[in-house]
Amino acid sequence: MHCESPIKRRQSRKIWVGSVPVGGDAPIAVQSMTNTDTNDVAATVAQIQRLEDAGADIVRVSVPDMDAAEAFGRIKQQVRVPLVADIHFDYLIALRVAELGVDCLRINPGNIGREDRVRAVVEAARDKGIPIRIGVNAGSLEKDLQKKYGEPTPAALVESALRHVEHLDRLNFPDFKVSVKASDVFMAVEAYRLLAKQIEQPLHLGITEAGGLRSGTVKSAVGLGMLLAEGIGDTIRISLAADPVEEIKVGFDILKSLRLRSRGINFIACPSCSRQNFDVVKTMNELEARVEDLLVPLDVAVIGCVVNGPGEAKEAHIGLTGGSPNNLVYIDGKPASKLTNENLVDELEKLIRDKAAEKAAADAAVIVRG
Repeated sequence: MHCESPIKRRQSRKIWVGSVPVGGDAPIAVQSMTNTDTNDVAATVAQIQRLEDAGADIVRVSVPDMDAAEAFGRIKQQVRVPLVADIHFDYLIALRVAELGVDCLRINPGNIGREDRVRAVVEAARDKGIPIRIGVNAGSLEKDLQKKYGEPTPAALVESALRHVEHLDRLNFPDFKVSVKASDVFMAVEAYRLLAKQIEQPLHLGITEAGGLRSGTVKSAVGLGMLLAEGIGDTIRISLAADPVEEIKVGFDILKSLRLRSRGINFIACPSCSRQNFDVVKTMNELEARVEDLLVPLDVAVIGCVVNGPGEAKEAHIGLTGGSPNNLVYIDGKPASKLTNENLVDELEKLIRDKAAEKAAADAAVIVRG
């Protein structure tokens, strides 16, 4: 029930990663990367399917050798989500996965080798409509740039990126996206700001090697939040030392907080205090776990008392305000029913699922009429 995001996004060239548009007026895509052994096809497929269920728009898979390339082909046949092949140094691997149906190639042209090898990869990509992602990382800058700058800097990251861009420009290949990642928030943010002014292609955002689930989430939210609020960024990956599914959840939560994507339940919940009329923390923990499967965007407010409760509840699709002797439920801003603390989570879950079904049916009817 909140208004649209006030953010004015940077205008970039739209490319397609399989069926997913990236850049232009497309929604910001959320992606992750598998951490299974690519040669273990069953395990990799299972993880990709979990990522897909969590809402991943795009999934990246490391392809370090030709055996992994063949495994990639078998994986591709068993999943629906677009797949990016992460390749370094060996151009023959890029050529092989292009034959096997890859949706995007993550390469750095400068690392592929001779000009004829770069040209071969680019021509294969052009022939099959495959975009390329240039990925620059502060931890793997070229030796001459390390010597020139003394250490990784935003300018060094951008200079490295533009070298790779120049390869593709020279071959008249404009369908690529670029990342300039660093584990330091300020370095990454400044590098993206500089690069955004120099190319028209979409930008893939990430704070690389951000850390564990909690610390990495905070670091990513701060860094990506700064850029996204400025309108910079067309696709994001949250790099966490955690289950990749958590990367997707955090990515959508960041976009939801900036009103850039609407997917699943957006909870508004108080931190609780002695005024609460029910256990807010316990209620939220149970409720979030139960409705993770819902994809319909809904605002749900769970407030423990009547101080801020009615105001927040009236602004949500469903709002719960703690009260005595009973808690008050608002639906679409209007008082609807009263609930006791007994079976509170069960009753709330039912209200949320009913509202989600109603909204999904209404949205589907609009699409049909349109």
